[in-house]
Amino acid sequence: AVRLVESGGGSVQAGGSLTLSCAASGYPWSTNSAAWFRQAPGGEREPVAALYTGGRTFYADSVKGRFTIAQNYNKTMRSLQMNNLKPEDTAIYTCAAAMSAPFPEDWGRAEKYNYWGQGTQVTVSS
Repeated sequence: AVRLVESGGGSVQAGGSLTLSCAASGYPWSTNSAAWFRQAPGGEREPVAALYTGGRTFYADSVKGRFTIAQNYNKTMRSLQMNNLKPEDTAIYTCAAAMSAPFPEDWGRAEKYNYWGQGTQVTVSS
């Protein structure tokens, strides 16, 4: 069975940084696409960033220039480096994986991703 596990969440003050990681078991990371979504308290799930096979990346406008999605050298883990965090970044961040890369215009559509982790909490205080 495919399992995605996130780590690296926590609490920071505004302006701080965190790095989230997503490890997969039973899943061919090296040949498929991954994304990060987040859901704030009382809010809807929203896309944050995606990384396609081949290295193409996508970012929500709200995080461009502050967040970076990447993979490790042996393509076994996906990470989300978050800098200059703001209180509005507070949310549960969840890693997702797609067996087939969505069309670029669909990178942020949750229904295009087949597997999901449990999520990790990120809290940013002002």
